[in-house]
Amino acid sequence: MAWFRTPASVWWGFAAVHLFFLGWMFSFFVHGETFSDTEQYRQWALLGYNPSELHGTISPWVYPVLAQVPIFAANMFGPSLYLLGWTLIITAVDAVGLAFLTRGRRARSGIAPAWFWLFFTVFMGYLSFARVEGITAPIVIIALLYAAGRPGVAAVLLSVATWVKVWPAAVVLPLLIASARRVRVFGWGLAVSAAVAGATALSGAGAHLLDFAVNQGERGMQLEATFSTPWVWLSVFGLGGSRIADNVSINSTEVYGPGAPLAAMLMQPLLIVAAAAGVLLMVWALRRGAEREELLLEGSLLMVTAFIVFNKVGSPQFIIWLAPVVIAGLVHNWDRWKIPATLLMGIAFTTFVIYPLFYTPLIHANPLMAAVLTIRNVLLVTLLVWAMRRTAELGRRAPAAAAEGSPR
Repeated sequence: MAWFRTPASVWWGFAAVHLFFLGWMFSFFVHGETFSDTEQYRQWALLGYNPSELHGTISPWVYPVLAQVPIFAANMFGPSLYLLGWTLIITAVDAVGLAFLTRGRRARSGIAPAWFWLFFTVFMGYLSFARVEGITAPIVIIALLYAAGRPGVAAVLLSVATWVKVWPAAVVLPLLIASARRVRVFGWGLAVSAAVAGATALSGAGAHLLDFAVNQGERGMQLEATFSTPWVWLSVFGLGGSRIADNVSINSTEVYGPGAPLAAMLMQPLLIVAAAAGVLLMVWALRRGAEREELLLEGSLLMVTAFIVFNKVGSPQFIIWLAPVVIAGLVHNWDRWKIPATLLMGIAFTTFVIYPLFYTPLIHANPLMAAVLTIRNVLLVTLLVWAMRRTAELGRRAPAAAAEGSPR
């Protein structure tokens, strides 16, 4: 058993997991095929990023501009082996993340969290190897490992990751609040964003720079979204004309029924309110003397989970967002983070059952799969409540700890 507590054991585990997925993907790319969203990525890599030339297909600007880098790089072996290129890129960035997690002073504290990441990948790998989230997750892990000692480096990494997929912005906010060097954090983030904007403008695509922020506004409630659960059950029982159907224009499955359009319209304001409430809670805890690194981690979990729970999209790959924060939390304090880690593994397993195993029955309103989705969503809400309570505890606990430490 002692061998499993060594970095070498983790690297053997890494090789086994990634070779398994490479072998599974082989059944696709050997026939020149792709898997899931990588087909869309291949089309963009072949057709280019000018929406006027895509003949009505989904615009590539649903992602921020730096997503173009891995999407085009995956075409390194040609279109028929696009999936191979994409899988190798994901494997490479995962390897870099694992190296940071298990080297130096983390050669001991990072081993168990690294094993957690590998088991998480067993369930979520079908999504990690087919979505842009697989690129951003290792970057965010490295950023969180740097955040306490070198917040400027963390700010650069998080800014780059945000310009690949928006969700790392949920970690930028806690970093700005918790860091004692927030001016430096803000400055580096602004510099990265200015560089990205300048390069995009020079390429002639400046008009599309912020398309990702506005092109989701008209979509409805996606099937897997937490707040879609009532309409999923209405569809199961055939009540009120509720149904589950595809939104072909954006390649999404959504719920329809009484009140669903109103819910979709309200989700974005609710998300903003939830984010503002999270910011206020973190600021309150910091002013009360909360420990900065723990506040960063628990605040990040709070914000990322809120971004999922109050999101009208709710795609299965969103669960990957949670892994970097929980992994960094386990490195920081294993005992304190065992509960969210357990919740996340339950969320990952139920998500795996939903996709890729039984997504078709769910689309057809199968009651058993509706129950699995409901369990998954309840676990997400439970995780959000845990993060809220522990963030609040940091603020309540700090004055008591200060009083106990003061001379009588």
